[in-house]
Amino acid sequence: MNLVVIVLDTLRYDCIHHTPAPGIAKVETPIVDALRRDGVSFGAMYGEAEPTIPVRRALWTGLRSFPWRFDYDTRGLWPNPRGWHKIPPEHTTLSELLLENGYKTCLIGDVYHIFKPTQNFTRGFFNWEFVRGQETDNWKGGSVDLIRAEAERCVRAPFDPARHASLVQYLLNKRHFKRESELTGGAVIQRGIDWLKENHDDGPFMLWLESFDPHEPWDPPRDCANRYYDFPKGKDGVDFIYPPEAARIGTNEEKERTKALYYGEITFMDAAIGRLLNTLADLGRLDDTVVMFTSDHGTELLDHGRFGKSADHLYAHNTQLNWIVRHPQGLGRGRTVDEFVQNHDIVPTALDMLGLLGKWPGPTDVDRPEWAGRSALPLIEGRDGARGRDYVITGWGDMASVRDRDWNYIVDIEQPNGTERLYSLREDRLEQRDVASSHPEIVRERRRRLEALLGQELPPDLPDKFRPGTVAPCRAYFGSRPTRAQEEAGFV
Repeated sequence: MNLVVIVLDTLRYDCIHHTPAPGIAKVETPIVDALRRDGVSFGAMYGEAEPTIPVRRALWTGLRSFPWRFDYDTRGLWPNPRGWHKIPPEHTTLSELLLENGYKTCLIGDVYHIFKPTQNFTRGFFNWEFVRGQETDNWKGGSVDLIRAEAERCVRAPFDPARHASLVQYLLNKRHFKRESELTGGAVIQRGIDWLKENHDDGPFMLWLESFDPHEPWDPPRDCANRYYDFPKGKDGVDFIYPPEAARIGTNEEKERTKALYYGEITFMDAAIGRLLNTLADLGRLDDTVVMFTSDHGTELLDHGRFGKSADHLYAHNTQLNWIVRHPQGLGRGRTVDEFVQNHDIVPTALDMLGLLGKWPGPTDVDRPEWAGRSALPLIEGRDGARGRDYVITGWGDMASVRDRDWNYIVDIEQPNGTERLYSLREDRLEQRDVASSHPEIVRERRRRLEALLGQELPPDLPDKFRPGTVAPCRAYFGSRPTRAQEEAGFV
């Protein structure tokens, strides 16, 4: 049995499962829709630690990233918030275990954070390829004048290279994409297709594909965005491909256009994934390959008045993940499993499907058994008595969330008193009204659940040492350091 894993960054659950919140469009995803019909979907999967790097560390190892329990040197690493560090050397990765058991393993991605020298995410991959040029990947240089005209179409005047340094780096990179097919998300999928054609018949394989899209910048082929919203004839506007500014200063039309850019990214990636699945079918590999499709977090589309994501907004549209599993034997076909699962469950589930779960070392001597993921295969098969978690806990920077069927509790773990919030999910699905003051007993119980995971009362004494983020090279060059809000919103 082979394994293909596709990870998309910043992908909202409701956009893929067509359960949009008010003001959110129904996004065209015919390929992922077909994958859902042919596989099993998880309707209550939440990140255990956010954002990009903590999620992927758990995706690689099957062990929780939160609580933050490692103190590694992150000098020169940007950004470097809590949990944003390499895979610990004592943790065995899925790729290492599969390689040791005769699998040819390959990683292809444009998520440039995992390829930074300090991160160590390529361990265990027989082949790996870094697709350059996404966001502020320090790939191409050049004078600002080379991209000034395009930059001015993406910001409200005046264009300021220091304030818009991330945009400058991205557009300098983009100059070297000659065709839309070379946009990095599509290029990741295409190179995965090429790898499959050359390697699919050389023993069992695992192909892991990492696409930064639909993460900011929201810059899809414009025909993909135009099907959702384009400016009325004769009424020009700004394409805020870095969206937080649109929420602050955009017109109503520009805000709708910003959403359309995001939807267009999803539709663009959906079509690319279709080409990959067609290749697997043409090669005869859908009959012996498990396909997993997942994501790391969502984003806000003005749900709480802004675009983007941040640690203090641990609402479902930010923390709920996608997970679709297509098994060649049709296990769970067409079903949605509504039991709580989390991203660190993917490793043991994959190993269980491949018959290798018994070889997984699980927690090390620095981890507690309850921090390890669980195989979701019993849930996929629909075994009698199979259950997921009773609740899920998500950590993000100094913030944490405890979510169950009825409530979502959010707190600043370092300054808990006065920061606790509570949302009634039965009465307030969109998590707009804080009712913590009306339910002190619920707040106390959810706080105890979080403290049980931490193994101590709030505020905890965790061994990680937070260091202020190193300024991104593009910002250092232009003499501007991003604010914390800019970092959290994806401006680095």
